[in-house]
Amino acid sequence: MGKRCGKNRSWKGSSSRVGPQPFIIQFVTLTVEPAAKLQRDANATLRCRAGVSATSPQALSRHYTLYKDGTVVYTKTTSSTEDLLYLLSGVRVSNTGKYKCQVNIGGKESISLARPLLHINKREVGEGMEVTAQCLALDESGPIIFYFYDKGRELQEERVTTDQAEVKLHFMGAGVRQLHCDYAVLLTLAAVRSQESNRVELTVNELDLTPVLEMSPGQKVFEGDQLNITCSLRGDVQRDANVSLFLSHGFQLLIHGHTRSINQSLVVFAKHSGDIECRLVMGNVVKFATKTLSVIELFSAPRLSLSPAEVFQRDPLLLTCRSEVLVAEQLQQKDVNYAMHPDVSLLLRQLGGGRFSGMTPSYPFNYSCIAQVRGIQKASQTLLVTPKVSVAAPRISVVGRVVLGKPFEIQCVSEDGSLPINYTLWRNYEPMNGRQARFSVTVQQPQEVGQFMCEADNSQRKEGVLSKRLNASVIVPLSQATLTVVPSLADVSEGNTLILICGVTGTPPITFKWFRTDGSQPLYASTTNRVSLDYQIPRIGRDDSATYYCEASNLANNTVHSQWVTVEVHMALWKKGVIAAACLLLLCVAVLACVLRYKTSRDAAPRYDGTEGRATNGTADSVAASLPADISNRSSYSIPATV
Repeated sequence: MGKRCGKNRSWKGSSSRVGPQPFIIQFVTLTVEPAAKLQRDANATLRCRAGVSATSPQALSRHYTLYKDGTVVYTKTTSSTEDLLYLLSGVRVSNTGKYKCQVNIGGKESISLARPLLHINKREVGEGMEVTAQCLALDESGPIIFYFYDKGRELQEERVTTDQAEVKLHFMGAGVRQLHCDYAVLLTLAAVRSQESNRVELTVNELDLTPVLEMSPGQKVFEGDQLNITCSLRGDVQRDANVSLFLSHGFQLLIHGHTRSINQSLVVFAKHSGDIECRLVMGNVVKFATKTLSVIELFSAPRLSLSPAEVFQRDPLLLTCRSEVLVAEQLQQKDVNYAMHPDVSLLLRQLGGGRFSGMTPSYPFNYSCIAQVRGIQKASQTLLVTPKVSVAAPRISVVGRVVLGKPFEIQCVSEDGSLPINYTLWRNYEPMNGRQARFSVTVQQPQEVGQFMCEADNSQRKEGVLSKRLNASVIVPLSQATLTVVPSLADVSEGNTLILICGVTGTPPITFKWFRTDGSQPLYASTTNRVSLDYQIPRIGRDDSATYYCEASNLANNTVHSQWVTVEVHMALWKKGVIAAACLLLLCVAVLACVLRYKTSRDAAPRYDGTEGRATNGTADSVAASLPADISNRSSYSIPATV
């Protein structure tokens, strides 16, 4: 898509009297960035650059015209010397084409020409003379773009709607030209290119006018020399010819005139090295002579250096300004005078030989130095210095918790100091590792925490500074969990208070939990700063008989369990007394019942009245025995008495 514009330059004469300032359009180029071949949706920029020599290029009004396939797509008028930029955003196939850029300044224009040729009206012309070229595309219909070439180089193009195009051509430089043309028929989606036409020769005769450029001195031009430059015309000029001479140094127009000779005198410095051009303009004819001016430097631009390379606030510093002598036969080092810029005589002391000493301020500063010889001054590049801040004593701390026997992190931080800061962890004054702010360590005893210190440094020339010793609490994991029952297991009885004491070894705070083996939920849980805690069950009953255990955990995230303890709740003593008393009472009642029964039975037996059954042994008071009930009333049955 990119197209470099041709150097077809047109000139008009300029008066040496007061009027519009003179200028020269040296070239116009058109390029595509980043590349001429692009992918879909890519962004591209067309950059049109115009090289203009003038006494004051900023004041010139430039009119840019951008073409695509011969059609104007963008115009802009500006006084800026910046390149014209045209953005193609998110390109599509329709953006494909041939682009060119035209620049018009005060009626003068330069354009990238690309148009074809088949017939010409002259076979021999002089330099700058006009030639009419006509290209035909018989029996074709438009739109058509015609292209004209000279020895394969595209000269001009013409977009028409007919089958022919006619253009006016001008040629610079003597010689034989080989011209041809072709064309492209524009279809809806593409362009079909024709074959090349027949080739036609055109002879261009040289114009007998030559610009002459002379410089004095011509050899070994040193800095500070007076240089005389002459731009003149050689050859015969007709009286009515409008001839102009332009003397330029790069893009800077030094002088111009309508005479046969112009000259310029100036004191040269190294910056004046470059091309000097003497340009002759007569109508459409442009000729130029160029010489390269090489100004030999007597001494180089100074270099300002700082010692030491890194400086800290309020540290001594040394600034050295040094310029290399390049031409020993012309100059010696003692001839070079040095000075600081800006003037810092109140802050720095000059030691001679381009050396300056002082104290580093606490703020950023920038200096440059100047070397001067024979009225020629050269400045160094600006040296920007940001003084570093010495590192402060670091603060040492732990990240998270310190658990005995487990890795934990130690962090070192300095609140002040220029980066980068390197940290080193020390243990009993032995370095462990460095260049980081966090360290992973492990301790096996609580007192080992106090052995750690941090060192911070941010200088290769200064020693680092140490922190205080690490002060942190160490969490000892729990162990040796025990469950104690009060009262003793043999004395646990109904109605009493059962106390379950859970004890461990480790670091508080500790969370205790009590469980029964026949349940999954804790009976009770509590957190304390002690290493033991009790759980009480008041007025226990027989249903409190069970197997108990306790569980403990702390910030070390480890959980320990006690042994299982089986508790059997015995009957209360008063119940035992009541039962004993009841048993005795029942026994007494039984005995009393027996006695009463006995007595009752005895009191119910019949007494002997002396009328029946008297004893035969003559005893006066004998008692008759009890008779069976079925015979007790039988008076005829007697029972023998015992004597």
